[in-house]
Amino acid sequence: MMIHLIDGTYELFRHFYGQRRFNKGKDKPFGAVVGVLNGILAMIEKGATHLGVATDHVIESFRNELWPGYKTGEGIDPSLLAQFHPLEEALALMGVAVWPMVDLEADDALASAAHLAATDPRVQKICIWTPDKDLAQCVQEDYIVQVDGKAEAIRDATAVIRKFGVAPPLIPDFLALVGDKADGFPGITGIGKTGAARLLNQYGPIENFPENVLGAHRKDALLFKRLAKLRTDEPLFKNIDELHWQGPTAAFEVFTHQIGEARLLERANVAAANLNSKD
Repeated sequence: MMIHLIDGTYELFRHFYGQRRFNKGKDKPFGAVVGVLNGILAMIEKGATHLGVATDHVIESFRNELWPGYKTGEGIDPSLLAQFHPLEEALALMGVAVWPMVDLEADDALASAAHLAATDPRVQKICIWTPDKDLAQCVQEDYIVQVDGKAEAIRDATAVIRKFGVAPPLIPDFLALVGDKADGFPGITGIGKTGAARLLNQYGPIENFPENVLGAHRKDALLFKRLAKLRTDEPLFKNIDELHWQGPTAAFEVFTHQIGEARLLERANVAAANLNSKD
């Protein structure tokens, strides 16, 4: 059994700005939502049977209380922000497991889902669909991998080491030292990617660094590591079978007609029929 875990927030952003290149700013109210749904249906049509989508129901999380500069929803295009909650509704209506995050982030949900799925002996592989470097910390050999659909790249543990210079478990430490502009924390002044990798490979996690290595910056480094470390303890589901897609709900027909996308219903019904014929 293969599990597919999808970063819904990233996909929504990707489709929204992808469409912006062609729509001259005349955004369809559900344009990005439809793009994400089409993408997930394409995965199902190619054979995906067990999948879940994590979303940021709100942008802010517990990390904003730890660091005032952490990312917020400020500056997000209103036309994009207005599609956050409709995406969650649409996914549920299409019969896809969806996890809207409030106190945590979508990345935490993906990490938690991967952790939960890995406890089931029936699971042979877990694919986390996002290019976000945070999720590299979840990679385990070629069992849990990170997939960048846009770049058509699959990142296993060897690829993580090749890209960052450190093994997956040290990614939170690496990001703490070099910073993460997307998430809004700066890292430690004077430490670049090469230096961070060298220190981590020499000493291990930041907690093991000799006191003189970071000096007065040690406290900040440990805080940034806490920001970069993903939570894996969110109880998103009790059984992996909850991720088994069995087709759209009855209400999905109403939704697709309301937004003028009857083709989505047609594709979903055909995919469900094909899936059921194989069971």
